[in-house]
Amino acid sequence: MPEISLPTEIQFVKGVGPRRAEALAMVGIRTVADLLYYLPRRYLDRSVITPIGALRSETAVTVIGKVMGKGILKGKRQRLEVMLGDGTGYIALIWFSGIRFLEKYFSKGEIYAATGAVSYFQQLQMVHPEMERMEDDDSELIHAGRIVPVYPATSELKETGLTGRVMRRLVKQTLELCSERLPEPLPRALVQEHGLAPFDRAIRSIHFPESAGDIETARRRLAFDELLELQYLILRMRKKIRSAGKMEKYQPPGNLLGRFVKQLPFQLTEDQNKAINVIVADIQKERPMHRLLQGDVGCGKTVVALAASVFAAENGYQAAFMAPTELLAEQHYRNWAEFLNRLGIKAGLLTGSLPGAEKKEAHRAVASGEAQIVFGTHALLSEPVKFSRLSLVIIDEQHRFGVMQRGNLVGKGRHPDTLVMSATPIPRTLALTLYGDLDLTTIRSMPPGRKPTRTVWRNATARPEIYKFLKEQLKTGRQIFFIYPLVEKSEKVDLQAAEEEYERLKKDIFPEFRLGLVHGRIKREQREKAIADFRSGRLQVLVATTVIEVGIDIPSASIMVIEHAERFGLSQLHQLRGRVGRGTEAGLVIAIATPPISDMAKERLELFRSSSDGFEIAEADLRLRGPGEFFGTRQHGLPELRIANLSKDDDLLPITRHIVTELLSDKGLDSERQNLLGYLMKKASLKKYNLQTG
Repeated sequence: MPEISLPTEIQFVKGVGPRRAEALAMVGIRTVADLLYYLPRRYLDRSVITPIGALRSETAVTVIGKVMGKGILKGKRQRLEVMLGDGTGYIALIWFSGIRFLEKYFSKGEIYAATGAVSYFQQLQMVHPEMERMEDDDSELIHAGRIVPVYPATSELKETGLTGRVMRRLVKQTLELCSERLPEPLPRALVQEHGLAPFDRAIRSIHFPESAGDIETARRRLAFDELLELQYLILRMRKKIRSAGKMEKYQPPGNLLGRFVKQLPFQLTEDQNKAINVIVADIQKERPMHRLLQGDVGCGKTVVALAASVFAAENGYQAAFMAPTELLAEQHYRNWAEFLNRLGIKAGLLTGSLPGAEKKEAHRAVASGEAQIVFGTHALLSEPVKFSRLSLVIIDEQHRFGVMQRGNLVGKGRHPDTLVMSATPIPRTLALTLYGDLDLTTIRSMPPGRKPTRTVWRNATARPEIYKFLKEQLKTGRQIFFIYPLVEKSEKVDLQAAEEEYERLKKDIFPEFRLGLVHGRIKREQREKAIADFRSGRLQVLVATTVIEVGIDIPSASIMVIEHAERFGLSQLHQLRGRVGRGTEAGLVIAIATPPISDMAKERLELFRSSSDGFEIAEADLRLRGPGEFFGTRQHGLPELRIANLSKDDDLLPITRHIVTELLSDKGLDSERQNLLGYLMKKASLKKYNLQTG
């Protein structure tokens, strides 16, 4: 068989062919390199071979023996029985399905490895064990007698016969046919300095480890490479951003920004004032600002962003303020349009659900420059939207938008300044990883006067007592949010649906009170009316989905009930909690969990109950769920981390960042580092990540 190499197309590997190649392409495997990076999702330790004579019932083992006999037995259910012996005893291997085919598979005298659970029914037996035929007693085991890799499976792979067994054989064969050693991209000195396994050994060990220690050693080396590639993408983008010049020239802050601050109905905190000063100074520089403003729920990021927008308007430019939901964009516009108008600044609103005539007028006002600060959603990204003098882009709840979307909005101007905001405090390791292209400003202090919100969690069996308590609270004039995870009931997911529960609560639980419903599929007019009625007190209970998670501000609402709280992440629960306790009354959150409740869900709910510190919660959420779930890394246009674990590999981040910084420094590089830079450039170009910077 001809030698194959990493770029070889997968269909030319023995046992694949065009049909299987199509199925493999659906899981991202198009070349030999892709196959070798299709890593096991877990491992089964079958490394201990147990003599049949030592078997005990209710154990999972691997045995090796010779076929002593076989036959299809009649009874209530026909079954194939194969008797396996190894000189110490015998065990019956039983199959109830596919028995005619399987009967032809076994021949007397052949040697097999069998892996499965041992049970006892008249004799020792294994039902539907996993089998591997041995050429002889010394055959190397791939599927048994060792730590066995288990690969991610899809229906497309199974339909073409690419079972776990076939995938293991395919990977094993490919590793054997690859050239003597897989090429090492890292300089030898780096491998030695950081105690890393050589690349060739890491790839072979991650698939077929000799021990559990081999798995972690291999994983860490591949995690190092993955983080190195990620840091290259981020720092290359940062370098590109820093090299761009901007067209707009700014005068120092004048009367308008000062009037904005003075006329606010509240006093800015020290952190807010510092953040405004840093951002305004950044905007006046010759290079475009790219800054992340983060802080806990309710710390006052929006007013800081508005101050930056007023500074842009003061200099004759436009600001675009993009929010993740129509609800939030509408709220920003409603809260600030009149205030800004009194300063002589015209605000605009642009969302997807605006009626045709209003949308057309909004487009005109934006294009002419009449609308100086434009609040909106993804609608701001649409092709018809043209800005006259866009100089500042603000993106609220940045983690809900991808890098590509950020780039599209930035592209509406000529290298405008960019301010992205997050109310999900980001652990520093994750901030450096996902936002290495951004400078970081953090607001830690909270506005004075905010009372702490009390949090409890209860089992669903406590609902009757909870409802009784809530009725008493409603009678005293308090208002309540009810949060549900779905809009309509799904056949696949048995969660309470907002619409069904709204009807039940209205008719059966709170018939004497006034209830409203808000979710993403409700028409804009209905949604606005429900929010307005709740804000004014005409509604006492608002049933909603997580559409209200971000930014909605109704100070009179002081109680929140979160149904199916076990299904939410910690940071999302904390975001929801931030919607109450914004007024004169202390907030109360009741999280209701529906059994079965996993140990991890219980730990999450206990942390939610005991801590109200968003930074502490963010760190815990990262630890419990990992970065992909915590922060939706898929949305960033960056490669999803498949190997590295940021809570486990955080020590590798500064190392890989330092290496890439040196590679991109334009200083003289030796041949090995030049090769590494070329390797990273090639990988980035092949994968075409969506890292648009505008």
